[in-house]
Amino acid sequence: MTDAITAECAAQEPLLSASAVYDHASDDGSIAAARAFTAAFLGRTPSVRTEPVADESVELAQLVVSELVTNAVRHAAGPCRLLLELRGDALEISVFDRAAAAPVPRGHDPRRVGHHGLEIVLTVCESLSVEPEPEGKRVRARLPLLPGNAGPSPRP
Repeated sequence: MTDAITAECAAQEPLLSASAVYDHASDDGSIAAARAFTAAFLGRTPSVRTEPVADESVELAQLVVSELVTNAVRHAAGPCRLLLELRGDALEISVFDRAAAAPVPRGHDPRRVGHHGLEIVLTVCESLSVEPEPEGKRVRARLPLLPGNAGPSPRP
């Protein structure tokens, strides 16, 4: 167990990182601002990568950010923080909020209107985790940025 903790602590620092805090004053404004922040962040990656991030990957990152920030803004009290970290050929998207309860993905139901956010995130990302924090939780998604590698294949 100690080796796993040590290995995690020794993980490589991100090539590039940035964060922003959003409050609940304007749900739609926060989500749009988070999407714009994500696009601007990925636009800066050529400073640390050999090539720019493909438009498709930027759009997927914005989609994941939209879903995670929407959940935090709608279901947790207080502000939420978005943390973007470029790690090699992947983007780690973390959203911190003050609710302790983990989001629960609902089963696939094409008749349901809305509430498909986590289902979408699970489809396009390599991984999704929920980690307890002293004052809430961190929801972390890992999105590959390689062209043609936008995550696992959709589930049947």
